Amino acid sequence: MFARRIAVIGAGYVGLTTGACLASLGHSVVCADVDAAKVDRLQQGQVDIREPGLPDLVTEGVAAGRLSFVVGARAAMSGPAGPVDVVFLCVPTPMGVGGIADLTAVEAVIDEIRDALPPGCVVVNKSTVPVGTATRTVELLDRDEVAVVSNPEFLREGSAVRDFLNPDRIVVGCDTQNAAERVAALYARLGGPTVLTDAASAEMVKYAANCFLAMKLSYVNSLAELCERLGADIVDVTEGMGYDHRIGQAFLSPGPGWGGSCLPKDTHAMLQVADSADFEFRLLRAAIETNTRQRQRMVEKVRLAVTGSRTGTLSRTRLGVLGLTFKAGTDDLRDSPALAVAAMLRQAGAELLGYDPVVPASASSSELASITVVDDPAASAKDADALVLLTDWPEFRSLDWSELATVVRRPIVIDTRNLLDPDVMRRAGFTYHSLGRR
Repeated sequence: MFARRIAVIGAGYVGLTTGACLASLGHSVVCADVDAAKVDRLQQGQVDIREPGLPDLVTEGVAAGRLSFVVGARAAMSGPAGPVDVVFLCVPTPMGVGGIADLTAVEAVIDEIRDALPPGCVVVNKSTVPVGTATRTVELLDRDEVAVVSNPEFLREGSAVRDFLNPDRIVVGCDTQNAAERVAALYARLGGPTVLTDAASAEMVKYAANCFLAMKLSYVNSLAELCERLGADIVDVTEGMGYDHRIGQAFLSPGPGWGGSCLPKDTHAMLQVADSADFEFRLLRAAIETNTRQRQRMVEKVRLAVTGSRTGTLSRTRLGVLGLTFKAGTDDLRDSPALAVAAMLRQAGAELLGYDPVVPASASSSELASITVVDDPAASAKDADALVLLTDWPEFRSLDWSELATVVRRPIVIDTRNLLDPDVMRRAGFTYHSLGRR
């Protein structure tokens, strides 16, 4: 394999994983970030992100001299091995006004590096960006000898390193075949299926994939509600569905709604892209509306379990909340459905005590404003009128539920993830409520 000199702009979740993994493949990588303190910590092998395997890759890359960190994008244009061949843009593209992706950070980086780019290098958009961003990047760079490639990431929080090193597919898009092949060659050792296409199609792939997953989740959440009304069991139904290879088992688990840093942002961005093309994407819009309704439905389930009525008052009710992050395996609270449901419960008058294995009681953020965070599941259960499980941490299965039953005021569990064993809960003395189960 021919090793390249690579700059990665942005040392956040995507950028750091990309840089560390590319360095592990033998490339010389310099990562740039605007946060000087973070750069210093990373150069010492200290990783703030909770991601299995990432700290080891960073430490190994720095020790081997293949991975380094600098402050500022311009400083990364010439790494320890010389001028870079490839520049990855891995900066945030948050949801902007109206739902469209905010490209402010992308455009700021382009402006910063435009004149410093080595002649003949390739600029790679790794961030999730709207269709047409590669063309816009070419215009902003105004460098005929610099090619722009779209190479979307498909990294799941909690398994990002594994996803990068064992890819389902590698998508590379550019209107210049040679540039696309140069970027694809960076991943040659991984052996994953590679899709070479034009830039617009590559940009569309990421949105199309995430929107499909969001629609699949909204579908199974609706199916769970229908199962409740018809007396069917969603667990058996999805098992029967999942054996069909056209459907598969993934993303067939009902829950309190989908969230996180990607699906909400990407679905709204896709709607904006569709609107700009004068296309009414009714199916996707319905999936988003279904997701919003799902969170309200969780509140109704809590009301019903605690008061006997879907419209009963939760005023002066004490609820123990199990799980705060948007999914197990990560400490990410961004757009967490658990926190969205918790906020609605608080607005309904309930007092909330929340526990999460990776969120300390000392944690302070605007997302946690409606919850008193505790360091022990028993503390969240103390004198509770019900326990509401909102994040699918496997650790919750092994809690001493018989002991928790002795400290709650009322032994009620609302399991919005269908994580727990109903028989175990009943033997522990709890009245157990789940989604779509008999």
